[in-house]
Amino acid sequence: MNILIIGSGGREYAIGLRLTQDNQTHNLFFSPGNGATANLGQNVDIKDFNDLAKFALENKIELTIVGPENALSDGVVDIFKANNLTIFGPSRAAARLESSKAYMKEFLAKNSIRTARFINTNNYDEAAEFIDTLGDIVVVKADGLCAGKGVIIAKSKDEAKTAVKDMLSGESFGAAGKRVVVEEFLGGFELSFFAICDGNSFVSLPVAQDHKRLLSGDEGPNTGGMGAYAPSPLANEELIKRVEKEVVEPTLKGMQAENAPFCGVLFVGLMVVNDVPYVLEFNVRFGDPECEVLMPLIRGELGEILHGAALGKLSKFELENEIAVGVVLASKDYPYKSSPAAKISVENIPQNSHIAYAGVSLEGGKLYATGGRVLVAVGKGTSVKEARDRAYELAKNIQFDGMQYRDDIGYQAL
Repeated sequence: MNILIIGSGGREYAIGLRLTQDNQTHNLFFSPGNGATANLGQNVDIKDFNDLAKFALENKIELTIVGPENALSDGVVDIFKANNLTIFGPSRAAARLESSKAYMKEFLAKNSIRTARFINTNNYDEAAEFIDTLGDIVVVKADGLCAGKGVIIAKSKDEAKTAVKDMLSGESFGAAGKRVVVEEFLGGFELSFFAICDGNSFVSLPVAQDHKRLLSGDEGPNTGGMGAYAPSPLANEELIKRVEKEVVEPTLKGMQAENAPFCGVLFVGLMVVNDVPYVLEFNVRFGDPECEVLMPLIRGELGEILHGAALGKLSKFELENEIAVGVVLASKDYPYKSSPAAKISVENIPQNSHIAYAGVSLEGGKLYATGGRVLVAVGKGTSVKEARDRAYELAKNIQFDGMQYRDDIGYQAL
């Protein structure tokens, strides 16, 4: 099968690597890809989605898989479908579940899906009045896409009001913050729930846990994610069934009622409070670095699974009875600023482990660290500890100047 993968990060590399393990031979194309995806297929530097659709037609692309949220919210799926191309991902209208936090929260309320008490507004006085009804900790979110960084957890009402003022003025997140969602803080533990959807039906993937903070012990600033593991033992069978029945099913029905059937990956950010799941947010694509630990856990032909979903004919598939842990190796100055390019050396890749490359370039046949999150060291095992040990063993076999990583990925399960 000729397959095009849109994106350039570790998520897209992980999808491509997993497709190379299908029994069926695939010809892979990446747009734009990174320095390492060139070893899995062909990188294509075409920025305009109309031109990319033309490329797909000319090269007989049978399936396109969209990685990043920006491409989805910009309507790449609509453009490809208008050209009679098969593409896996939600339409621009369905992608509003992620691209607008205000739309998402109103959708949850309309469809009786449990979430934190909230208000969405572009009026400071209205937001401030609502903040006064909440506890001391308040969550303030920019409405639009902010690369996973548009959420402020304010430790006081005054801090929350300042955050609202900064967002509405455009000072914090530009146009993305011109409307805000203010909500009550929920105390519990977070989980990342993923389902592959075809508009009508879905298949759940292992429940993952991400680690957003830069430093071990959940210290330091929020990042795009410093590691993940799946499945999490904190998600028991009863909780999974509740999320499927109380969140995923009504979401698919609700999106049909909005004339925007949801096809793609529904990523539900959950807060579990006293065994009750609350929806914090929706994303409409694989998470990163969650994707890197989910790909090794899908059994069967990934190309056929996603092709069927894209056509509205998702087939059930099995999952590996294993656990995967991914540790992000980041550049020296991440997430504050870019770092100088640094040559990557890999001494050895231990058994049951592999690398998913992200922020890398290829120069003279050698890979260089050029991005914030450079790569993910992934280990598999029959327990969280075994998988984690393998991931860290691999990490210790990798070197580049300024390399940093957390030493406690998976601590929630241990």
